[in-house]
Amino acid sequence: MISQCKHSAIALLLAAFSIHEVADAFAPSLQSRVPFLASTPLAAEGLAPATTKERPTAEKTEGDGESSIDVDMTAAEAKTALIELIPRMTGQAEEYRAVESYVNMLEENYSPVQTIDFLNLAVSGEWQLLFSTNLMGRANKRMRLTELIQKIDASGFRGNITNSAEWMYAEEGETFDAYGKFSVQCSYTINQGARMVVDLDGHELRPTSGSKFPEDVPKLVGYLNRAIPNEIFDPSGHATDTTYLDADLRIVRMTGPKHEGVRDIFMRKGCLEINPN
Repeated sequence: MISQCKHSAIALLLAAFSIHEVADAFAPSLQSRVPFLASTPLAAEGLAPATTKERPTAEKTEGDGESSIDVDMTAAEAKTALIELIPRMTGQAEEYRAVESYVNMLEENYSPVQTIDFLNLAVSGEWQLLFSTNLMGRANKRMRLTELIQKIDASGFRGNITNSAEWMYAEEGETFDAYGKFSVQCSYTINQGARMVVDLDGHELRPTSGSKFPEDVPKLVGYLNRAIPNEIFDPSGHATDTTYLDADLRIVRMTGPKHEGVRDIFMRKGCLEINPN
């Protein structure tokens, strides 16, 4: 069930975190099916709409099966189905194929933004990560992520991105007595199409007032590195194409030597509340 404009959206980043079985057609993880080509331009000037329509071609393998979605559904119905499916995912291959189908349907019906002013207006603000095809690790029982937000501050053809994760950590025993925020600070330029070429500026680990200060900070950062999708933790060396964007949903595709083809799905913070029950 989806209700509009609630104050807080449920963090769905970990919906598929401990799941290893991913549909091959939609799993461009560390060994992407789509190779990075050295000639792929990350820094061509201009606001050309063609790039935002790019996405990898899924190659079905024997035994992949087909998703059971209604091919006659509208883009609006595909969006609703997508954001209702994500919190209920249990790791079944057909669920990932359904996500792939919904995303492809939204992308195929998306008209790219034509002006930089409208693009900046549309992407600015806080976005909550719902789903990443790059979550292939296993959650550590000592680490919990309660929220992962991407904040975009846009200005002309440049801007800043801050990825912030709220964390809880049980360094000893089972008590989560250390907690705080981990931030990844980035800058970007808009180049080809709506493509954001991202540079990593730094990381910040800030315990919340009242939190126990972890004795082994590098170990904590290592757990965070495993829990956060790598394109969010270390976005250096890649660019982001916006393949779908509306008032409250944003789908992006990574291009670059490390994360080619990875998809992230974001929902505007505070705009939707999803009840996974």
